[in-house]
Amino acid sequence: MSFSDTEVKDRLEIQHLISRYADIIDGQRFDELDDIFTADAVIDYSTFGVPVGGVAEIKEFLRSSFPFFERTQHMMGLPHIEVSGDSATARTSCNNPMVSKKRDGTSEVWLIGLWYDDELVRTDAGWRFAKRTETRCYTLTGLPDSPMGA
Repeated sequence: MSFSDTEVKDRLEIQHLISRYADIIDGQRFDELDDIFTADAVIDYSTFGVPVGGVAEIKEFLRSSFPFFERTQHMMGLPHIEVSGDSATARTSCNNPMVSKKRDGTSEVWLIGLWYDDELVRTDAGWRFAKRTETRCYTLTGLPDSPMGA
């Protein structure tokens, strides 16, 4: 399969958008989500018990839940991207270790595997998420947070 220069450019811009999402979330810069989603975007984290919402609702959820975590790391796989004119879809695997604070002062690691299923649109400002849906693959909790070999 070969891609035209425009298709390559579109795919690279979409890959950058997907990686930027991970950087924004892990950096807890939630207001930057406005720059990568459309104003009417739908964000569906319901596979993890979170209501489906728009950007404002999801930013509020993230702000209220992230203080529970000391560190997060969204490790995004290579996205499978299909572009059709000014719209696109992408499916990206993600492994997401998250270090949580326990009440006794110790930490534990949650390891979450999921897919992001995205609908994207080309806007005057570039590619944006119009819909992002998480699909759970696995969740492991209670793993000790300790240095290698300890």
